[in-house]
Amino acid sequence: MNRYKQRMILTVAAAFVPLTVACGTGKADSGRVSVQQPVTGVDWRVDSLTAGGTTRHAPAVARLRIDADGSAAGNLGCNQFSARATVHGDHITFGALRTTRMACAPDRMDFERALSGALTTGTLVAKADDGKLTLTDGAGDRIQLTRSTPE
Repeated sequence: MNRYKQRMILTVAAAFVPLTVACGTGKADSGRVSVQQPVTGVDWRVDSLTAGGTTRHAPAVARLRIDADGSAAGNLGCNQFSARATVHGDHITFGALRTTRMACAPDRMDFERALSGALTTGTLVAKADDGKLTLTDGAGDRIQLTRSTPE
């Protein structure tokens, strides 16, 4: 098969993965149907992180985006980052984060270290509904995000 055909097949397959996740997870809940929204291809603003029973509110700059090709990028609260992300249904695993090395106020740096650890702790379970996204790890720690709106 020539390279052009291979690329086209992969491109089409990558485009259908988020649609499959979005369309195939309807759940009945007290008579109403909730459809899982896609998490890829969306700019998310990090609102808060709950780890070890402590909730920290994110600086306004904390953001996350995962694209269908597995690239992830954003801001941890001070520094920019990029990483590879594997998305299987509602399970997301981030690879090692590559970050810039700026120094910020201690509270922003503390949040950044906690968020970095939460993203790379293992497989996260994603639940997206009504413009909100929650990423939860195996220990119950949670990252709360909101769909970013264009400014």
